[in-house]
Amino acid sequence: MPLDHHSAVKLQATRVDDLHELSRASLPTKHGVFEIVAFAATDGEQLQDIAIIKGDVANADVVPLRMHSECLTGDVFGSLRCDCGEQLHLALERIAAAEVGIVLYLRQEGRGIGIANKVRAYELQDGGLDTVEANLHLGFDDDLRSYDTAAAMLHELGVRHVVLHTNNPRKVEGLRAAGIDVAAREAIAITPRDENRFYLATKRERSGHLLDEE
Repeated sequence: MPLDHHSAVKLQATRVDDLHELSRASLPTKHGVFEIVAFAATDGEQLQDIAIIKGDVANADVVPLRMHSECLTGDVFGSLRCDCGEQLHLALERIAAAEVGIVLYLRQEGRGIGIANKVRAYELQDGGLDTVEANLHLGFDDDLRSYDTAAAMLHELGVRHVVLHTNNPRKVEGLRAAGIDVAAREAIAITPRDENRFYLATKRERSGHLLDEE
């Protein structure tokens, strides 16, 4: 059954209970200097998800957090069809300005359907479907993402309490269900453009994102 915005988060990924830090390095960026952290599971599998960290997060009471799902088209190519790339850079700016903070970059392209299917969904959207309708037409639920691995990464980093920078209440529910205390939610809204106005309206009306109408 397709999910509506009142549905519980669908956790599809295998829970990662024995994840550990694999490597850590300095990451100077245009926003500031961070650390980039890679993780692996005890079975030796190296995760593709990474953490971008500012400051001593393990000893902070509450840590600002952005869980950002990969969007190749928006993050890398600057696509105006969505607000993803702008959200990512705003999150990095906020964390650079804070004493501590984390961006978890999660490889969940296209809300979990992958880049090839995302392009197929784009084609359907060019024909008039919205993002939810396109995913359903391709045989997927509207959002296949899971946040168990993200929670395991936070546990490994010694973080238990966060302020989550998101407009998506499913992320709050998913992280809490995986054992992380979301002490507060901070909006991370981007000013709509003509190219993404319909996309943002769909997020608000079909997926329950907490966005103002503009």
